[in-house]
Amino acid sequence: MANSLYDRLFGIHAGKATPFLHLPDGQVLTHAAFLDMAARLANALMGLELEPGDRVAVQVEKSPETLALYAACAQTGLIFLPLNTAYTTTELQYFIENSGAKLVVCDTSNEAGLTPIAQAQNAHLATLNADGSGSLMRRALGMLPAFEPVSRSEDDLAAFLYTSGTTGRSKGAMLTQANLLSNAETLVQEWRFTKDDVLLHALPIFHTHGLFVATNVVLASSGSMIFLPKFDLDNILRLMPEATSMMGVPTFYTRLLGDDRFTGDLARHMRLFISGSAPLLAETHEQFVARTGHRILERYGMTETNMNTSNPYDGERRAGTVGFPLPDVELKVTDPETGAPLPQGEIGMIEVRGPNVFKGYWQMPEKTAAELREDGFFITGDLGRVDEDGYVHIVGRGKDLIISGGYNIYPKEIELLLDDQPGVLESAVIGVPHPDFGETVLGILVPQPGQALDLDAILARVQDQLARFKHPRKLIVLDELPRNTMGKVQKNALRETYKDSFTQG
Repeated sequence: MANSLYDRLFGIHAGKATPFLHLPDGQVLTHAAFLDMAARLANALMGLELEPGDRVAVQVEKSPETLALYAACAQTGLIFLPLNTAYTTTELQYFIENSGAKLVVCDTSNEAGLTPIAQAQNAHLATLNADGSGSLMRRALGMLPAFEPVSRSEDDLAAFLYTSGTTGRSKGAMLTQANLLSNAETLVQEWRFTKDDVLLHALPIFHTHGLFVATNVVLASSGSMIFLPKFDLDNILRLMPEATSMMGVPTFYTRLLGDDRFTGDLARHMRLFISGSAPLLAETHEQFVARTGHRILERYGMTETNMNTSNPYDGERRAGTVGFPLPDVELKVTDPETGAPLPQGEIGMIEVRGPNVFKGYWQMPEKTAAELREDGFFITGDLGRVDEDGYVHIVGRGKDLIISGGYNIYPKEIELLLDDQPGVLESAVIGVPHPDFGETVLGILVPQPGQALDLDAILARVQDQLARFKHPRKLIVLDELPRNTMGKVQKNALRETYKDSFTQG
């Protein structure tokens, strides 16, 4: 029976003893062994009486078993919902409830906190730890290492990824088999990946970059990965001589450049360095070229679309741009108010259309209609322009999104918490430049009349309720927030005022 996502990414490797995952301890997991693990997991999932289309919410550390769970979901027609490992129990409750997850998979350390949430949802709960232990793998090890893939069409949903705007709750972006496959196969061609590639993989696998870009591209090209649990500079430097390519966020590259051990000789054999998830400073581009002779390839994507554009593999990789639209992607710049196309070179809203564009937001038809036009163009919320040579420039974000170290941060979520703190009248959260993370979070507070704010106590309470990457790096107190004549807070003015807050790191 047809199941394109499984067949074209995983099934093509059936029975092959070729290397797939090179692990930090020196072990190598072959394609065949990986697929055996995935099949056991598929049987375990079906033993829980899950049905195709059910959602599987997964908050676990990066491991071969986690990746095999993704393959098992593809094989069984279940919808894979990876969740950031930094999310708190409070944050997870919304995702589990909103998605209607039928299975929640978590680290054993989080089992007690998530059990009542899963029970209230009438969902199963299983554990999976970084070392492969836990109840899910215990169940899987007793299963057969073979499973007939469930028949699915390319229009069927394969994954949810949650994203959000500056107002309202997070939205579940529904990604189909065709969304994931089309993008993977296009990127294999555009970035020249082959079975001989060894990708240095230090990204997390709970979002698009590490999972649907890096992993899917390697699977589609029959290459292999040096599969690291996280970015560790010593390990990256030690293992780079065994790799041919690397994908990372700008922080990876600034940290490499900050270490004298990273030399041109160390990178001499590398074929390709790719950066995304946040803007790469032109200065970083030039330092990298000077150090290694390699020009980093920067691209542009989103949760809802996977990759939209890329600098060329052959040709000029232009710093400060995200290259050209991918071959199967249409991109236009429009007037944010009217939606009318703008002349080349003018700044406006970027819209994209193609097989990579998601199906819509889960159970949010109004949000879907507001951002996904009837003709298939998705309104990205990013402001940009296309220059005379066709390169796409991203110049700003219409929704005040903060991207720090590759993670999306939405100010409204933090502002709601800050506003609720003792003595706080109102707040504004902005992103300001940071030499390592690209941007970082700055919180600005206005106290209630006559109140003195305990900033340390406020930070402690906020940190207890939010994932670490969302924590404000600093809080500043002002008598009032700058506003325009309509009463709207002028965040642009705040960003300009505090843009140099972290220029010294």
